[in-house]
Amino acid sequence: MTLLTNAFSKPHPALVCFITAGDGDTAANLDALVAGGADVIELGMPFTDPMADGPAIQSANLRSLGAGTTTADVLQIAYEFRERHPDVPLVLMGYANPMVRRGPEWFANSAKGAGVDGVICVDIPPEEDEALGPALREQGIAPIRLATPTTDAARLPSVLQGSQGFVYYVSVAGITGKQQAAQDSIEQAVAALKAQTDLPIAVGFGVRTPEQAGAIAKVADGVVVGSALVEIVGEYGAEAPAKLQELTSALAEAVHTAR
Repeated sequence: MTLLTNAFSKPHPALVCFITAGDGDTAANLDALVAGGADVIELGMPFTDPMADGPAIQSANLRSLGAGTTTADVLQIAYEFRERHPDVPLVLMGYANPMVRRGPEWFANSAKGAGVDGVICVDIPPEEDEALGPALREQGIAPIRLATPTTDAARLPSVLQGSQGFVYYVSVAGITGKQQAAQDSIEQAVAALKAQTDLPIAVGFGVRTPEQAGAIAKVADGVVVGSALVEIVGEYGAEAPAKLQELTSALAEAVHTAR
């Protein structure tokens, strides 16, 4: 049983928490998420053109790159996290260029060595799976695919084919941030996905409060929170870990007790 499988096999939905690598004291911030009750960690790889991300995560990318963060730094952060937290699944989320510029095999091997459990690559569509997917699967790393409100029934099978770990349902047709989908549309989308796959369904984009997270957790297998946490890092700097743990604890309580 993989760490991701274990996270989604608990008697409650999973809380998935995202922050950007290299933005502030990443190690302390990650530890705060774990202490707060996060079941899965998503570590963002900074990139110059994060097209799916809103202002909060865009700013985090710029702060991280401005501090000189490299792909090697991200992998080292991941490795050290795995050393500290051997049982918490870790997913890298980012864009194709840093992942494939040295070749997919190099990235997959390096991610495996860093203890990474899954990878979300936003801008490689499932139709181009060969660009990265086979290399990840060869190393036992789950390629985690995105489904969106515009993923119709004709395209959904190609999204699901080869996907592992969980399916990330992007609840709004847009960028990360403050917009949120209506609860009934989320419920309909999750039901449609569950009719087509046995993979867990985690819902993200626009989830900011414990109340929102708890409502989604009533129907989904997991809830992803990113921008609200990234904003804390940007606002509080060195004081961010305590604030991150506080919000994560409230989110975890809402998600874990939703059913």
